[in-house]
Amino acid sequence: MNFQSIDYLKNGSQHQKEAYEVLAENKVMEKLANFQPLLVGTIPIDIAIKDSDLDIVCSFEDKQVFKDDIQKHFSNYPQFSIMEKIFQDEPTVIIRFKLDTFPVEIFAQNIPSNQQIAFQHMLIEYDVLNARSEDFKKEIISLKESGMKTEPAFAQLLNLKGDPYQTLLGYGKQHKII
Repeated sequence: MNFQSIDYLKNGSQHQKEAYEVLAENKVMEKLANFQPLLVGTIPIDIAIKDSDLDIVCSFEDKQVFKDDIQKHFSNYPQFSIMEKIFQDEPTVIIRFKLDTFPVEIFAQNIPSNQQIAFQHMLIEYDVLNARSEDFKKEIISLKESGMKTEPAFAQLLNLKGDPYQTLLGYGKQHKII
């Protein structure tokens, strides 16, 4: 699967098609083009639940340039917020807003988008889903619907012990997925 473009969503599930339409109509990926945008999370791998958001990772060289660009393109959207924090020792900018019926979260660091943890988790989860049965996928979705986050759900079904976010990365490295 080529996750570098969102075109694959056009031929996916109804939820994926709706995500594609809202992203394309609002030219979100084009507006973020200078920052290596990648759609990550549950929608690309088709395990989204009702309230799943559109998660996009971006990479910036100059944090202020990124923030200014974000303000220019997205500050008019409902529920727009922008915050800075340190995440895993990295300066991080998190933007949230509403895009039609979808909540959107843009997560940006000075790390190439395809090397960020959210993208790596998604690649691992995608590989696991493709190697397992449809029942496994349904169990993941069921755990998510009961309130569990994605990585803990995968860790539980894969019998991974410890911090689910770290053990999932370890699983991906061990199985040469990432």
